[in-house]
Amino acid sequence: MGKFKFGVSFREIGSRDSWIAKCRRAEELGYDVITVPDHLGTGRFAPFPVLAMAAAVTERPRLGTLVSNVPFYNLALFAREASSTAALLDGRLDLGLGSGHMKREFDDAGLPWQKASARIGYLAESLDYLRNHFDDEGLTMPRLLIAGNSDGVLGLAAEHADVVGFAGLRQQPGKPPGTFQLDNAEAMDERVAYFRARAGARDVEYNMLVQHVEVTGHRQRAAEAWHEKTERSAVPDARELLDAPQLLLGTVEEIAGQLEERRKRYGFTYITVFEPMLETFAPVLKTVSRRQ
Repeated sequence: MGKFKFGVSFREIGSRDSWIAKCRRAEELGYDVITVPDHLGTGRFAPFPVLAMAAAVTERPRLGTLVSNVPFYNLALFAREASSTAALLDGRLDLGLGSGHMKREFDDAGLPWQKASARIGYLAESLDYLRNHFDDEGLTMPRLLIAGNSDGVLGLAAEHADVVGFAGLRQQPGKPPGTFQLDNAEAMDERVAYFRARAGARDVEYNMLVQHVEVTGHRQRAAEAWHEKTERSAVPDARELLDAPQLLLGTVEEIAGQLEERRKRYGFTYITVFEPMLETFAPVLKTVSRRQ
């Protein structure tokens, strides 16, 4: 089994000074990767410029998108942005790619919302385009992360990715696009098995994007509270949340044990938490890192 690696996904930049402080704090706490998403809306930021600044104010962490919403972009322009950033980051870029899932953002951008198969097809097209562009520029292709839950995206990751990203979320039937429910532990077994069957002998790193971290002596109570907060839409029964790899609930030692169990069960060695859990997760990071 591989060693653990830990990342944080920052959702908002804030001011210039606050962004610098966030990046330096993540490095100080021992995070291995700083990532940013690719969303539209107030307070959201263009991923590549802020990654360039993050590189200028940190030394150790890798930096990446989790993930770039490829169907937002003309491929020529996206490739230029990615390669320019890769050159500035001097080998520290992890290029995360996805097929998009928020119809509202496409509407806001005046872009057509296509069915999933068409978006996944465009993502597939981007892979050869990016490789050719990096070759033409004389640059090494960055480490490639492909994230998703569908057969199509996981199939692309199995063939092309250095890192496969799992969030364990799927569209709720009959609800607006972007309304998700969690896969329980058994459903994650199936998704990971699907990926493994297609990846074969390829050496791929497994990333889990954790939705919530809570350090507590009362795991059941924490699961029930999160169940209520999500209006019971994530899973039918709060008890399912105790084993769901998208949640980390318990004492620091219990959470460290959960990570080790899930590494054995699923292969998750690269763990990413969201910005609000930056400090909460740090003691777990230190505990696990000491054991390696």
